[in-house]
Amino acid sequence: MRPAFAAALLLLAGAWPSRPAADGASPVAPESAAQPAVSEASSPPPAAYGYRVVQSFPHDPKAFTQGLLFRNGRLFESVGGYGSSAIREVELHSGKVLRQHRLPSQLFGEGLALADGRFIQLTWRAGVGLLYDAETLAPAGQFRYRGEGWGLAYDGERLWQSDGTAQLRLLDPRTLEETGRLEVRAEGRPLSALNELEFVEGRIYANVWGTHRIAMIEPTSGQVRGWVDLAGLLPLPMQARADVLNGIAYDRDGRRLFVTGKRWPRLFQIELAVR
Repeated sequence: MRPAFAAALLLLAGAWPSRPAADGASPVAPESAAQPAVSEASSPPPAAYGYRVVQSFPHDPKAFTQGLLFRNGRLFESVGGYGSSAIREVELHSGKVLRQHRLPSQLFGEGLALADGRFIQLTWRAGVGLLYDAETLAPAGQFRYRGEGWGLAYDGERLWQSDGTAQLRLLDPRTLEETGRLEVRAEGRPLSALNELEFVEGRIYANVWGTHRIAMIEPTSGQVRGWVDLAGLLPLPMQARADVLNGIAYDRDGRRLFVTGKRWPRLFQIELAVR
């Protein structure tokens, strides 16, 4: 979720798709690759996934993407930056901003989720969460939390919040109070810098800040069960002004997976396949 100096970590040469998927690719992890919920000591290493670009769409190259969400055929985005933060609805095929609500200049927009008929948007360091009417984007209240806000996702029962550490906070979607925490671990070690989150077919997908990878997290144990390597997704000619990979949205009805990055001029629909 940090500013543009981290972009250098992602500027890897090559035009998409640089990690082609095998035949039978799926927008989510194939069933045959699912890892059983076993103890960390006996757990196999995380599965490795490549990708295939199904389609790409225009994306606002000025949008510092902090949260991405696709629900009921509509794409929503949380944009960060002091003085430029907003929540917006975006037309998928054109990238056109259909409507938006701008945040006060002292707030830096972060993760975004939809729960119980309202959008919930985090801010970075202000300790303030913002609520909006799901149909109009009209402000509908605020709530407070300690520490930083990074990513946010909803699994149908609980909200999951990242704060840049290896901890995921669990929030009650009605009261927005913290109800617990889960440490995320990859091969025995805590995995920090968890950023944008999305709940995809029973797993938490998390951008890892400053990398081109998405961690696939088992929500019952916190174990990383898979890695998606998106190196080379953004073509080299488009990387000059782009920042880090950040932004995951899942179309549950169409089983489509979308990803983008901060100040990326394209948004990609991808499919995954085991390497």
